[in-house]
Amino acid sequence: MSSFSPAGAAGTQRHKTVVIADDSVVVRGLFARWLGESGQFYLVAVAGDGETAVAHASRFKPDVMVLDLDMPGVDGAAALPLILKESPHTGVLLATTLTERNARIALECMTKGAMDVVSKPDSRHGLTVSLDFRSEFLLKLGNIAQSPARPGYLPPEVDIDFTPGGPDNLRQLVSVVPRYLVVGASTGGPRAIARALFDMGDALQELTTIIVQHMPPLFTASFAEQIACHTGIPAREPFDGERLSRGIIYVAPGGRHLGIDRRLGHIVASISDAPPVKFCRPAVDVLFNDAARHLGPAALGLVLTGMGADGTEGAGALRRSGAAVIAQDEQSSTIWGMPGSVVRANHASAVISLDGIGPAIRDLLRAGRLS
Repeated sequence: MSSFSPAGAAGTQRHKTVVIADDSVVVRGLFARWLGESGQFYLVAVAGDGETAVAHASRFKPDVMVLDLDMPGVDGAAALPLILKESPHTGVLLATTLTERNARIALECMTKGAMDVVSKPDSRHGLTVSLDFRSEFLLKLGNIAQSPARPGYLPPEVDIDFTPGGPDNLRQLVSVVPRYLVVGASTGGPRAIARALFDMGDALQELTTIIVQHMPPLFTASFAEQIACHTGIPAREPFDGERLSRGIIYVAPGGRHLGIDRRLGHIVASISDAPPVKFCRPAVDVLFNDAARHLGPAALGLVLTGMGADGTEGAGALRRSGAAVIAQDEQSSTIWGMPGSVVRANHASAVISLDGIGPAIRDLLRAGRLS
């Protein structure tokens, strides 16, 4: 065990407490050094296996745990629910190498309580010298440590009728019944997206749903498979120029922008390797700005949990085009950065809790059918 507070034990009152669980001594040492150099965290313990990580969660109740998926004995995925049972308010940051298998497991973990994931470079040298990875690691760790919200479990795969957490008259805020749902999310997004879409039920079949979730390559394809499994609606990454169809969920491919274009009279996907927008690729602003340009009031914007301000500019464009924009409320957000930025810019038509978003959209579409 190591600590890095200059004031000793008193530092736990000023710095966020962290446990590192990774079977590599090199990784544990490197992460510990970064935490110490940052001056923001107090490292209370390290673990080389899942069983020890659970024990540390029970003893120390840390603010954050960095959890590797590949560990001997009880691995990270098996340890996660036990960690959250022992310390429900611990935010878990997954740190794993980027493989298709780990992407699938990490995404499942993020629907069951993990808050975010960082992809470790696939070599010891890359891990040591990558300044980008270090910056991403510390940034995500800091955001999780500051987050008041802790995600729970995805609901069982049965329809549950929740009372909307926003205005009951959402349909009065739109000029036409939307045919496209454009969604943006980041930290905490996989769970929030799955929950909102799940709660919409059959209403998803009436919409063309297009999602930008900040994720690296490999993760987004697995995320689309997961969404299809939870909703029963086809979901996939689109190809450039693909005609976008109702009743299908499209997920932006990791590391590439997903926009909308109109070609030969049809609304199609526009995939681009253009530079990041506000450090994001894919960027929510790209999707929202294109939706404002080509869809107007036929679109409904949804901004869910995430750090940063991606989506704010695009939300403003959607509102000016006559479309409505829903922002997730602060209490139910893992990080109220993106939706909070939209709200502060006065671009949100409604602010709704996560358990009310799906029912509110479903009721909006139902009211349109009856009118």
